Order: sequence, then structure tokens, then C-alpha cells
Amino acid sequence: MTERQPLFVGGSWVEPDGGHYEVIDPASEETVGWAPEASRDQVLAACAAAREASGPWSRTAPEERAAVLGRAAGIIAARLKEYASLAQAETGATLGTARAMQVGVAAARFRRYARVEPAEWAITPQINEAGPMGKAGVMGALAVRQPVGVVTCVTSYNNPWANPAGKVAPALAMGNTVVVKPAPQDPLSVYRMAQALEEAGAPPGVVNVVSGRSTGVGEAAVASPDVDMVSFTGSTAVGRRIAEVCGRDMKRQLMELGGKGAAVVFDDADLRSAVAGIGTTFSFYSGQICTAPTRVLAQRGIHDRLVEQLAAYADRLKVGDPREPDTVVGPVISAAHRDRVESYVELGRKEGAVVVAGGERPDLPRGFYVAPTLLADCTHAMRVVREEIFGPVVAVVPFDDEEEGIALADDTDYGLIDYVWSGDVARAFRVARRLRAGGVGVNTVGRNMEAPFGGFKKSGVGRDVGSYALHAYSEVQAIVWPG
Repeated sequence: MTERQPLFVGGSWVEPDGGHYEVIDPASEETVGWAPEASRDQVLAACAAAREASGPWSRTAPEERAAVLGRAAGIIAARLKEYASLAQAETGATLGTARAMQVGVAAARFRRYARVEPAEWAITPQINEAGPMGKAGVMGALAVRQPVGVVTCVTSYNNPWANPAGKVAPALAMGNTVVVKPAPQDPLSVYRMAQALEEAGAPPGVVNVVSGRSTGVGEAAVASPDVDMVSFTGSTAVGRRIAEVCGRDMKRQLMELGGKGAAVVFDDADLRSAVAGIGTTFSFYSGQICTAPTRVLAQRGIHDRLVEQLAAYADRLKVGDPREPDTVVGPVISAAHRDRVESYVELGRKEGAVVVAGGERPDLPRGFYVAPTLLADCTHAMRVVREEIFGPVVAVVPFDDEEEGIALADDTDYGLIDYVWSGDVARAFRVARRLRAGGVGVNTVGRNMEAPFGGFKKSGVGRDVGSYALHAYSEVQAIVWPG
């Protein structure tokens, strides 16, 4: 609790110009540690250090870069309990989530990108007729993935391990250098990741971490002339501002933004499976996840039963101290965010929704808790149905037939991940292909970690995960020669 974390700039641990601020445990409201507040000059120095390291790192053999990532994966895995304990304290995640989905996934992502993949591929030769460009001939071509350069990684608070690892590991594998700007609520875990990379042999300047509560920290990390690309996970509103800055200098972008995932549940669905999947909104990160199925579209034949079973499911979940082994729902990240989520529940009441589960603050002595809440009798015009709440709140809207279900699902500004539950697999896939979302889960909320991830519409720009991340953090160069 007394530790004062330094910044990590150019391979050195540096005292912050802006002093330190408290990182608060959302479950106990106690101090976890003290995070550094970088100045604008320190952020620009981090970007300059990344630029200086960019050339040598990009020319390092892919096998050597992969070896660094592999060693980092081993260090993270070896310190799983220590790192998970910190992540749990910073985020309020349950123990299982902190170990498996935060630190465990981070180690897996570094291990994944320690696997060298071909960065070039042949293009079909082209036969050219004689003409103004020269004699007739056969033209060969090669497409080569080249690193973008310096990447600013702005990461989310809901997972301070898996989210930055999903950016940093593929970016480094492709030969880029990075400046990581973690979320102000839980930056300490990201510094542990930087420490693991330093111990694994990442050269000075290849990885830099700068944090702060001031918006100026992130703005400087995005606007720096040394930065070639910005990878951002967060709200659509902030993503729009970042895109405007990037647009002025034509910086590359990878944006994973908001979501309001629709779960389309047909009359012939396995309700037990649907309830368990939708119920992850109540429990997984306490609903603080953009992929959550928060907008349930229930066909009328099963609507009442689905509402009844979802309400019973929510009521059974234990809300409380995430360090207790039987706790399912921990706190949200801050008092301010708890107030925001609660204000949406009250808004839902005013709009005419019926609160059939939750809706009241849990009776706990401390911590930023929100009860799993189910809103029924909703219409698609309600703000609680249309806007991202980012908490353990689910809204249910009825529909009549397949066409109406698809129309309602697509009637949104977002398009990250939707879900379809139906016993008719042919219909489920037919509906999935028509939904305007970057991903669709058919009878599952599970993920394939090699499948492309990203959103349509205001849910983002670009795709990452698996080999798609290597494409995201690279430029494609064409080399052409006469055969």
C-alpha cells in the first residue's frame, strides 16, 4: 500500500513529474498502491524512446523477438498468484477471473505471439502485354508485412492484463515498439507486465509505460509526432476523439469500442443455455465488458419463461467480496461508475421498464457494488436498451418473427458481438450472417481465440486476435520484379 510506482521510459524506471495518486480497491475501498502521474514531457520522451528503438527492433530476427515474448510468457505464468492478487485488488475481479481470464490469458497471448509466422507471401505472376510501360513480360510479386513503427496502446480498465497483452504481444512480434497508456483506475498491473518484458530481454525503449489521471497523458501519447499508430480499447466517444487526432496525420488506427450486444432468442431455443449465456452479463466483470449480451430480444413464445428464468438466475448469484470463493458478482470499478449504472436503472423505471430482479444497492458495508438487474417490459426506443450501460444490467424486448428479430438487433449504433439462440441450426446461421456485427455467437457466448475480433459501425475499426492481429500491427508492402 505504500509502494510508489515509477514510470517506465526508455528502459529506465523514472520518477513521475506529476507525483502519485491512489489506486483504490473497488471491493474494500482501501489503497492498493500509488500510481505515477506522467507529465506531457515524459510522455513525449517515452514516444521518442520508442522511435529510437524502432529501427533496431524492427531489424531484429523474428525468432529473437519471439524468444523475448516466450520468456515473458513464462515469467508471467510463474508469478500467476502474485499478479492475480494485484489484478484482483485493482479491478475487484473474482479470484477465478483474475487468475484465468486476466493474468492467465495475458500469458497465453504472449505465448501465442512467440510463434513465428511467415511475414511474406507470393502473388500470382502476371503476364503483361507490350505497351507504354515496356516490353511484354511476366511480372512476379511478393507481399511483405512490415512493422508500422511506434504504436501507442491505450488500454481499458476492465482487464489490465489480457487487454494490453493483446496489443503489446502482436505489436512487438511484428517488430513495432510500443508506448502503453493504461487506464487510470488500474495501471499497476501493466507496470508488472513491463517488468516481465524487461526481465525477458526486451531492449530499452521497445516497451514504455506512462500513466496518469489527466486526459493530457493520453492526448500526448496519441498526438506525438513519433507515433505511427494508435490501438485503443474504450468508449466510442473517446475513440472518436482519438480518430480525429489520428486523421490529421494519417496515423493507423485499431479501435475496439463500445457494444450493446443483442441476444436473439427464438421460441425453439434451449432456454437453459440461453439463460446461462446471457447471465454472464451479471457475473463476468460485473457486466463491465463490451461483448456482453445486454440487449435480449425474446420471441414471444418463450418471452415470459425467459424473463422468469433470468430473474431467478440473477437472484441466485452471490454479490460480495471477490476474495470469497463463493462470490460470483464483485464490485464495479469505482463509486462514480456505480452511480452511473444505478442512474440507468432509475432511468429504465422512468421509461416504463419493470425491474424484475435487482434494482437496489446491495446491503454491504463497503465497496462499489451493483446488484444484478433485469429490466422487462422494455421497448427498443428506451435509452436503457439503446445505450451502453457497462454494468450488470440486462434489458429484455419481445419480438414476433425472424425478420423483426433481425431488424431490432440491427437497430443500434453498435455492432461488436451479437448472439443467436435457436434449436434450428440452419436458421441460427442464416440469422447470424444477416446481423451487422463483427462477431456472432451461435448458441454460445464462448470465443475462438484465433477468430478475428472487432466491430461494425460505432463499435470500432479493424480486427485483431490470432493472425489478424499481426495484420493489424503491420503495413503490407508489395515488391515487384520482371520474371
